[in-house]
Amino acid sequence: MSDTELLENIEIETAPHPEIAIIWLHGLGADGNDFVPIVRELDLAGLPGIRFVFPHAKTMPVTINGGYVMRSWYDILGTELTRREDEGGLRSSQLAVEALIAREKSRGIPASRIILAGFSQGCAMTLQTGLRHPEKLAGMMCLSGYLPLAGHVAAERSEASLQVPVFMAHGTQDPVVPFARAEDSRKVLEALGCQVEWHAYQMQHTLCLEEVQDIAKWIRKVVA
Repeated sequence: MSDTELLENIEIETAPHPEIAIIWLHGLGADGNDFVPIVRELDLAGLPGIRFVFPHAKTMPVTINGGYVMRSWYDILGTELTRREDEGGLRSSQLAVEALIAREKSRGIPASRIILAGFSQGCAMTLQTGLRHPEKLAGMMCLSGYLPLAGHVAAERSEASLQVPVFMAHGTQDPVVPFARAEDSRKVLEALGCQVEWHAYQMQHTLCLEEVQDIAKWIRKVVA
């Protein structure tokens, strides 16, 4: 993918001339369609128009799945997730997400009205990109994921990122990204000085109704 080639994506606008953008990144093996249904479930009545952008990650062979080719933001090299990481893949996809942010800005939505959101691998990409973005974003929504390249963050994070509200949510019975991994990520973010709103739910690697309600409340708060 060239630097100028934008990821394919699905767009949903809640009203004409949206003033807010939410770029929502899917998990491993899924695509942008995965979270389209959530737009109807979020109670966002009364807010200005929102443009939801659901990009599709490019396809690649994924080591942990026997080299099977699927949509993935970066390669997963083992079950430990953070012991050996695909730094090149993470940084390449970071550029692709930055290109989506730049497009929203070119369409008149400032960085301060753009939320980065992601589930699982998409959560990792939200943190990978959002913590390094030079401007203050409206928020980072981090669902059932973890902080990648944690050892690099202190040196690479932007000053602006410390002012960005972070919503972190995780299932206590998550068999894919262990709950302890998410807690470790939260502690790193808090040590950096990030503003983390933490939620734990009795669920596995998924979303639940209570979480969807909490997400809607948080979106209202950060775009107020």
